[in-house]
Amino acid sequence: MSPQEMPLLPGQNGPASVPGFGSGSGSARPRLPQNIGHRGYNAAFPENSMAAFHGAIAAGAQALETDLHLSHDGVVVLSHDATLKRCFGVDKKIADCDWSYLRTLQTVKEPRQGMARLTDLLEWLAGRRRESESAPAAPALSVWVLLDIKTDDDPEVLMPAVARAIESVPLPDEGRGVGWRERIVVGCWNENYIHHARRHLPGHQLAFIGFSLLYARKFLSDKHPDVHFNLFQACLVGPLGASFRRAARKRGRKLFVWTVNEEGWMEWAVRKNLDGVITDEVGKLAGVLDRFLAAKAKRGGGGGARAAAEGIRWPRMIRLYVAAIFWQALTLLVSALLWHRLSTMGGRGKPKRG
Repeated sequence: MSPQEMPLLPGQNGPASVPGFGSGSGSARPRLPQNIGHRGYNAAFPENSMAAFHGAIAAGAQALETDLHLSHDGVVVLSHDATLKRCFGVDKKIADCDWSYLRTLQTVKEPRQGMARLTDLLEWLAGRRRESESAPAAPALSVWVLLDIKTDDDPEVLMPAVARAIESVPLPDEGRGVGWRERIVVGCWNENYIHHARRHLPGHQLAFIGFSLLYARKFLSDKHPDVHFNLFQACLVGPLGASFRRAARKRGRKLFVWTVNEEGWMEWAVRKNLDGVITDEVGKLAGVLDRFLAAKAKRGGGGGARAAAEGIRWPRMIRLYVAAIFWQALTLLVSALLWHRLSTMGGRGKPKRG
């Protein structure tokens, strides 16, 4: 089954009828991971811009990952950073600026682009927006979106704003059971934000975003049956990573990994039967997946994972595994040091802003 043929979000009565989000993770049958554009096509365009999203789909992405922040006047904008310095060259915080100002900015990186809102992305996906005649038309309904809800904003303010933005852009196929709940996965960095997401975005599937397997295991419990995982790729390598992967599959949870730009790790994700790979290098990952499909077809539909692994140079993979072990040790230390913050971000007592 190719990524284009995989069902989107499993509904209450079985998988939805449109392609996209990925098949049930409990299946032991090999399948391709989805190609998820990190901030769009980050390697080729300014991140989180409409050009980056257009480019990602054109290069073969089945999904788009993007980051959310809130402007001073309550507009949900697409930006990884809480400040404008790195991407726009302005030493200001997004939270201190109204949209009327933010819309005038241009990225430092070429080709220069304006800041996008969540509604801009959704309107394009819904076929209601086209920046110019040269801009690509909206993609098919197979494309879905993975949101990264940043923790700089109060979730009691940000989550309702996200809900309003989504509700403001109706989908043409919504009457046939294909709504944003089937196309948007809400990613959160801790339990408090996930509680707020459930409250304000009911029906959307959720993903825990993080680097700590210790904290991630909190969401394997029956208390969080709707939570999937969007994890730092290095933490899923080796025995600890394998144990977590088995536990997630047993519970029918999906596993996405970030940010994978090395072909060796892309091939690893195929062999480990992951659900999605978040990458800056959308075109490179598309090539890896195409080679897997070609190898699978050549072998009569079987042995694709083995064929995908045959081109690996083991000295290179050894270096990658050594680097992964280093990152695992570092993330374990960071988890221990930041455990209280991981657990309390977005809890009561955080100043509200509206």
